[in-house]
Amino acid sequence: MFADASNFVLPVDNTFIFIVIICVFFLVLITGMMITFVIKYNSKKNKKAKNIHGSVPLEITWTVIPTILVMVMFYFGWTGYKSMTDAPKDSMAVDVYAQMWSWSYKYANGVESDTLFVPLNKPVKVLLHSRDVDHSFYVPAFRIKKDVIPNRTNTEWFLPTRVGSYDVLCAEYCGLRHSYMYSTVVVLPEDQYNKWIADKQAQDNDAATP
Repeated sequence: MFADASNFVLPVDNTFIFIVIICVFFLVLITGMMITFVIKYNSKKNKKAKNIHGSVPLEITWTVIPTILVMVMFYFGWTGYKSMTDAPKDSMAVDVYAQMWSWSYKYANGVESDTLFVPLNKPVKVLLHSRDVDHSFYVPAFRIKKDVIPNRTNTEWFLPTRVGSYDVLCAEYCGLRHSYMYSTVVVLPEDQYNKWIADKQAQDNDAATP
């Protein structure tokens, strides 16, 4: 449903699918070989069967192949991680505050809200702050997750590529009502976003006027 919600969906999903395919392949291969060997080389059927002690080609094979596969997985993981940490210079910065048990957002013009509104196709850099304990800013549809730690500002960024509303969760256990710590990212066309931010600022100014 959210296959195109952000720029990170495709690379994250492809890496996950690649790892799952490798795991399933070796699960089937190794399990099949174990069953085959148990049946074919059963000592009751093969009285002359004997154990083989040491095989250099076999040792090299089952060392080199897993090493190559692990390095490929590492490459995809590292490049994906680097792309998630290097926010574009023109990113829109939003301060995200986590507290037991809610989220709040503050924009560059001082506007604050309990829902994160962002413009479509505009890179957004979130500056993550905790007001109490450890939390984790997690948007499943965008495939992004970052710890929110007291006395430290972590950053994360994303490019929303589809209009809609997406859940924000806390992925770090933070107390009794951790499971209720929900919020929403609302992606709007840029003109609608600009109208929302202007209207919200006007409302805040009116509320602050005696």
